[in-house]
Amino acid sequence: MSTPLEILLPLSNSLDAALRPSRWDEYVGQKQVKANVRISIDAAKKRGSMPEHILFYGPPGVGKTTLAHLVAATLEVPLKTTSGVAIERAGDLAAILTNLEPNTVLFIDEIHRLSRKIEELLYPALESGHLDIILGKGPSARTVELALPPFTLVGATTRVAELSGPLRSRFGGGTYQLDFYGDDDLRDIIRRSAKLLELDAPDDVIERIASRSRATPRVANALLKRVRDFSQVHERPLSAELCDEACELFGIDAYGLTKDDRRYLETLLKSFRGGPAGVQALAAALHEDVDTMEHVYEPYLLRLGFIERSPRGRILTQRGRSYLNGEKSDAMF
Repeated sequence: MSTPLEILLPLSNSLDAALRPSRWDEYVGQKQVKANVRISIDAAKKRGSMPEHILFYGPPGVGKTTLAHLVAATLEVPLKTTSGVAIERAGDLAAILTNLEPNTVLFIDEIHRLSRKIEELLYPALESGHLDIILGKGPSARTVELALPPFTLVGATTRVAELSGPLRSRFGGGTYQLDFYGDDDLRDIIRRSAKLLELDAPDDVIERIASRSRATPRVANALLKRVRDFSQVHERPLSAELCDEACELFGIDAYGLTKDDRRYLETLLKSFRGGPAGVQALAAALHEDVDTMEHVYEPYLLRLGFIERSPRGRILTQRGRSYLNGEKSDAMF
């Protein structure tokens, strides 16, 4: 089993590292977030100190990890990463924090997975730079205060509401929401990725991939690579026709919806007459857990305007009905 220190691997080992922006001018979108983070970093550099702790939240694949990279790169300091689920015990947290090099950016992905006990241990580490460790049990137990090297915590989460208020308040450097992307930014991202992959991608191919990318850069890059593979296997150049064939094979339609998304909409229509349907009942009908529905299927369906969440349950909108009827919708963006 991996130890916490073994989990602290450079994020550049990722298979997608080649496509990840390494400079601020390469990072497309999220302009307000970038501007605010740069102010915090530049101010800290002028003071000769590390910036205050930062929290990013938003849907998966919109650039939270990349921003952590850019923070460390701009400060010219090491970046270490772990995840909330990997820190199970107080000793795990202590091992990670006490082994950091001075002036390190520590990135904790899915920070909402930390237990409340671990969160409480983090409070003094984030506020005053020390860690309180309890040695022994019972009447003979004593608290030892361990001084920590200067560091900046960058947290990332897809579920900010699951973080306790006290932990959120410790991110003095700012709490920033990253949103879905529009097609213009996605096209720029795909164009840059195609260049890095040495692909000759015509504008109509870029347009098709952008429209199927679920407003998410990670999905855009993944789909670009899958279309590239399809092109290479069939020994055909990239074209709009080839892209359509590849996406049909992958089960991805013009809106970026998969068979699972369509099953959600069809179940809502056929089994619940379009709603309102209680989330528990809908999850049971789909043989899915509520968590998967709320955090995997629904965010993009809500963005498209195909469903609504109401106090009485989920409702299929007129746009959603038009989609299922094969009618052209104005939900594309």
